Formats: sequence, C-alpha cells, structure tokens
Amino acid sequence: MDLAAFRALEPLCWRAPSAHNTQPWRLRYEPGAIHVGWHPAHTLPAADPTGRDLRLSLGAFVETCLIVAADAGLRLEYVADHDERHRWVGRLRPARCRYPTPFRTTDVWERRTDRGHFAAGPARDTLAAVDAVARQAGGGVRAVPYPDRLGALLRAADRRLYADPAVVAELRRWLRLDPTHPDYHTDGLNDRCLALSRTASAGLRAVLAAYPVLRPLGLPTLLAAADDPLARGGAVLVLVGPADLDRPGQVEFGRVLLRVWLALHTTGLAAHPLSQLIDVATTRTALGALLDVAPDRLLHVARVGRPKRPAPRSARRLG
Repeated sequence: MDLAAFRALEPLCWRAPSAHNTQPWRLRYEPGAIHVGWHPAHTLPAADPTGRDLRLSLGAFVETCLIVAADAGLRLEYVADHDERHRWVGRLRPARCRYPTPFRTTDVWERRTDRGHFAAGPARDTLAAVDAVARQAGGGVRAVPYPDRLGALLRAADRRLYADPAVVAELRRWLRLDPTHPDYHTDGLNDRCLALSRTASAGLRAVLAAYPVLRPLGLPTLLAAADDPLARGGAVLVLVGPADLDRPGQVEFGRVLLRVWLALHTTGLAAHPLSQLIDVATTRTALGALLDVAPDRLLHVARVGRPKRPAPRSARRLG
C-alpha cells in the first residue's frame, strides 16, 4: 500500500461531516492497513450519549476516504472491525479494484452544511433517488408529511436540550463565535457557519455566559423560540435505518448518509442537520409517529433545499 500517497490526500478526507464539527476520527497507519478510530476528546457525551452521531460521522469519514482514494487512482477497501474498548471501527486496506462510486473528490470538497435560506426543497425524482441509495442498505429516506407539526416538535426538543447544563456546556465548548477564538479556523461551529450576524453572535455569547443565572428564569424557552430554521425553507428529510441496527451497522449507515448528502449536493441541494428532533425521546417518538416508523429506526434528520446563496466553508483541523 502506498501510505505516502494516501497521507497526501488525508486533508481532503477531513471534509467529512461531524456533529458540532468535532472531527472525531483518527487514522493509524500500519504496514498494509490504515486503522480508522476516534478520539474521546472530540466526542459529545452529553448531546450524543448513545454515540449514534459519532458512529454516523465515522462512517461518513470512511466513505469520504474511499471516494477520495478512488478518485486519485488508489485501490482501497474498508473492512469493519468494531472495537469499542480500543475505539476502532475498522481498517482501510489494499483492494484489487478501485472503490466503485459515482462521486469525486470535488463533490467532497464542495459539499457544505447550509443553515441559510433555501429557495425550494428537493424535487420528487431527487427524493426517489436518495431513497434508493438508502434502500440498497436496507433503509430509506422519508420526507416528513406534516411539516406544520414540526415547528412545535423542534421547539420542544431545543427547549429540552437547552435546559440541560451538560449539553449547553458542551455546546459552548464547540462554539467559535468570535474570529479571535484560537480554534476559529480549526474546528467547531463558528458564527459564519451558524449564519449569525455580529450582533447576534455577541448576544448569544453573553446569554450563554450568563446561563447559570438565566436558566431558572426561563432561558431555555427563550433560546428555543429565538430561531426557527423551518422558516428558512426546504423540506425535512429523515434517514431511516433497518430495525435493530447495531453499532457497526450505524457506522455503515454513516457511509449511506454521506452518499445521500453527496447525491443531494450533485443536484444543487444542501442539508442542515436537525438532529435534536431525534436526540430527545419525546420528539423522537412523535416524529416516528408522523412517519409511521419505529422511533429507534430514525438515524438522521435534516432540512434540505436549494441554497439562495453559497454557505461558508466550515473549518477543519487538517488542510
């Protein structure tokens, strides 16, 4: 295996998506294989206690590595070898053929999470195409049929999460609301990617700094009501997995998620994750009822549409 060739491509692989842009993945190079794992300091134990988002992001990273390698002419394959104790999910190793994929490195590089305004949601044929991508792995992609009910669910989920001091502390750790922050260009959620004005960014910093005092006075309710992403257009899509999906299976569906996102990107669409809807048990159950799907099969939720203007590129620790 030409490890040097893949090392040169690694910064491109780090364009994979992750919750709060923590970029948890780690690569360990060994003769004949590259182990894929994660760093515990870049996980979200409060906001992601089950590790679902972590495993989805690791799968998305694996898929990104395979796409980038294939586009460069490198022949790699992924072998799952999930080990929670040692924090590894599998390894990349030499293969006889290049990984078959319709996507290119340019798709990986240009895909962006977009929290801005959308002119329109996905067309019916696009929905059918991304659903087919997920169905090949035993899942599906569903559009929420009653979007008018989502606003109340989203506010309830935000209110529940903002009421949890551990979740808010974790969020503050990964917010980069001032360009002078030492990690502003490295990781986390910066003000530009959150589509915040300077005034809004300064206000959020002040409010979160006073969280211990303001929380008993109703701050979680105010924060939940302060923003309505659904008002910025688009449709809400849900990635549905097979029943009884285990942890290695969630990593595999992270690969599916990345393929879905890239398929949307190649049609000019972008996604804005709304995972809080399935992070809170009550709203997860309600969303499952809207879709007539068992709640534990809901893996990812995102607002999807055609951006009115290009979104800023999020920071990365490499490249």
